[in-house]
Amino acid sequence: MPQDVSLHVFAEPPESVLAALDSTPLGLSEAAAADRLARHGPNRLPEAPRPNAALRFLGHFDDVLIYILLAAAVLKAILGDWVDFSVILAVAVANAVVGFVQEGRADRALAGIATMLSLEADALRDGEWHRVPADQVVPGDVVRVRSGDRVPADVRLLEATTLQVEEAALTGESVPAAKEVQAVARDAGVGDRTSMLFSGTIVTAGRGVGVVTATGPATEIGRIQSLVAGADHLDTPLTRQLARLGKQLSLLILLMAAVMLVIGRVIHSFALGELVSAAIGFAVAAVPEGLPALVTVTLALGVQQMARRQAITRKLTAVEGLGSVTTICSDKTGTLTRNEMTARTVVTAAGRYDVDGLGYEPVGDVRAHGGGRASLDAHPDLAALVTAGALCNDARVAQVDGHWTVVGQPTEGAVVVLAAKAGLAADARRIAQVPFESATKFAATLDELPDGTRAVHVLGAPDRLLERCATQRTATGTEPLDAAGWEAAIDELGGQGLRVLAAARRPAPGEDALTAQDVGEALELVGLVAIVDPPRPEAVAAIADCHRAGIRVKMITGDHAGTALAIARELGMVDVGEPAGDGRVEVLTGAELEAMSQDQLRRRVLDVDVFARTSPEHKIRIVRALQSHGEVVAMTGDGVNDAPALTRADVGVAMGIKGTEATKEAADIVLADDNFATIERAVEEGRRIYDNIRKSVAFLLPTNGAQSLVILVAVLLGLSLPLSPVQILWVNLVTAVTLSLALAGEPAEPDVMTRPPRAPDAHVVSARSLALVLVASLAIGGATLAVYLLERNALGADDARAQTSAVTVLALAQLAYLFSCRFLGSTSLTWRVLVGNRLVWVAAGALAVLQLVFTYAPFMHGWFESAPITPRDWGLAALAAVVVFLVVEAAKAVTRRTLRD
Repeated sequence: MPQDVSLHVFAEPPESVLAALDSTPLGLSEAAAADRLARHGPNRLPEAPRPNAALRFLGHFDDVLIYILLAAAVLKAILGDWVDFSVILAVAVANAVVGFVQEGRADRALAGIATMLSLEADALRDGEWHRVPADQVVPGDVVRVRSGDRVPADVRLLEATTLQVEEAALTGESVPAAKEVQAVARDAGVGDRTSMLFSGTIVTAGRGVGVVTATGPATEIGRIQSLVAGADHLDTPLTRQLARLGKQLSLLILLMAAVMLVIGRVIHSFALGELVSAAIGFAVAAVPEGLPALVTVTLALGVQQMARRQAITRKLTAVEGLGSVTTICSDKTGTLTRNEMTARTVVTAAGRYDVDGLGYEPVGDVRAHGGGRASLDAHPDLAALVTAGALCNDARVAQVDGHWTVVGQPTEGAVVVLAAKAGLAADARRIAQVPFESATKFAATLDELPDGTRAVHVLGAPDRLLERCATQRTATGTEPLDAAGWEAAIDELGGQGLRVLAAARRPAPGEDALTAQDVGEALELVGLVAIVDPPRPEAVAAIADCHRAGIRVKMITGDHAGTALAIARELGMVDVGEPAGDGRVEVLTGAELEAMSQDQLRRRVLDVDVFARTSPEHKIRIVRALQSHGEVVAMTGDGVNDAPALTRADVGVAMGIKGTEATKEAADIVLADDNFATIERAVEEGRRIYDNIRKSVAFLLPTNGAQSLVILVAVLLGLSLPLSPVQILWVNLVTAVTLSLALAGEPAEPDVMTRPPRAPDAHVVSARSLALVLVASLAIGGATLAVYLLERNALGADDARAQTSAVTVLALAQLAYLFSCRFLGSTSLTWRVLVGNRLVWVAAGALAVLQLVFTYAPFMHGWFESAPITPRDWGLAALAAVVVFLVVEAAKAVTRRTLRD
């Protein structure tokens, strides 16, 4: 029996489903269950594959620049230069270790989903109920669930009594879903399959009996797990740009090394060993092996800064990725909204009332529409409504750890909070109760009021209560029901995306019991309560900031289209009054997405800001459609239904408080405060970090450019090498990287959140930066070579002292160039270059100490072939550094006028 029988069981009557599963209302026998368990396997999700740690570590050597370093190390080993071999190999291994340790891939997402599954289940075996391990449940088993249970598998209902299930993790619905036995349409989405219970969801009220239709990987949650496993995680723009830069540099290095070898052999007749040593020195000089460490440390510092702003980063590159985002796709419930139902409007026959406050905190006023606070004494119509709502109610609100929460149904909790805001002190004795049922869609209570009178209070769906009402409550008494007026009010509130409850009452003198039939059909309608899951106020401002920064914000939710559109309008995501071609602001639903090809969706996706009633597959399709336009997409969410799309997006963002473990594990960034506004702050931080990486790369490359230029010119002119390979590595890894770290602390540019997002294919080294890199390379290389030749030929220094002076020029010239890189887009000939970033001075101090150790420590003389130098030599190096600074500043002035950044 195949498990794919579950595909349309929600659209078939229970008898047909039982027949297809070869089962009966009395369930299976133990023997049949054992046979099916052997065929279908345990009711468990497969464990996430564990990548081999050794292979992951070796993967960090898979870089063309590292290949060049490793080849240089091998050649040094062949020549017997074991010190150089050890230093070069240590650099390559250190780079791999850093990458391995900092790696933050979300490969535990599948295990996070598995933790949602039930541990035990009630199954009907051999005609009797048994408590069995949930992983032993099989298709065809008849199981039962009650309030508080976690559903053990996907189940087609056979019986349901006031059954409601919390499915927010799967569907995004902000309130529990009412379940019933009746079949639904074959094209119903997951959120509309009211005849089904899904594995991992939680029963919040009532009880039910059903037949298991799918277990393990075949369940809805198993299908989502497979989507997570199959959603390939994309590299961030910076990762792609650095990879491209590495390939370009490697080709240039190999080409220049070949030219150098030919000229050295043909023109200057260098010995082969000398030429190989020169080629290795050139390769080591040209390879920016400090670049990975530089980027890693810059991102790590950004991670710390983002953590202070409530954004916890699970993957380093996500910091930069968020800074390059062009579109944010956000879930609605709990992300853009509070996931706390709030009464917003009250309608009675006498008028309307507005309700202040958000969420379950009982703080705020009930005000007459357009007026001041409405007291219950002055507004008996309002008093009648809140009394009926508060008494026909089993919910309560409580403060837990400083946060107000509801115990019971969220919509009932909203009515309880409304009564508290109105100042009602409900003091009545409940005599009898009719619980809410999906068949009747109302609840009723028989209450004895403080004055000794008795009344029936009813709370439920407006259409069902209108059928039972004959009169309506006014400010002065009772009058005949204006059904048309109430229907118009219900339609208006529903069109605003509000959930509407109706309240009614009737006198009940002498009654001691109450049934659904006793409620009667001569009720007095006391009014309507319009409820909404309100937008987060800070999210409104954050979305406006995103729009100013050129970032699109799109809502992708499992909620209904009307509700989603209304919330989107309040958030400022869509412009009220700018209809689509058919006269309305456009919303795409899951059913419409199903009817579209991927190409059709691609053509429309940029113009639609609200997607409703979506499934996990729809979310992935939307993300892919946006990425096909070159968009860099961030996806936010809190439910397991969001996990596949979070994995597929360029940057996945999960909610830390209300998010499921599966979602957090799939995400790159977790918001500790569940606040959409934190995303906007993280985008700002990401842009600042990217700016600083650009500055750091522009600073680092001239070190390699200058060193390789010195080696190249020396070979072309037939000179001895001014720098040895190990001295070059000293400058690259210690001096340059130390100074580069200073730029990681640069504050954000003033226009960081008013300029549009950078193009995803924009190079990390812009045309202006490239020109600056070339000028700086020539200036630093020329100064280094000039000082070396001056020391050797004019001042009589030996080779070790001349090389040490050359290394000192490189170090001090790099320090001077650091100050130029602080303001790439403006002049550094200002006192501001000395303040605003104390890391610059920390780095300068560290550079001075390290260079003194290099110059005067005896053990360094043995390792790096250095030698002590005199104050005169230091003076020459300092003068060369000043010249480099002035040359670079002149180049900046020219490029600002001639090249675009």
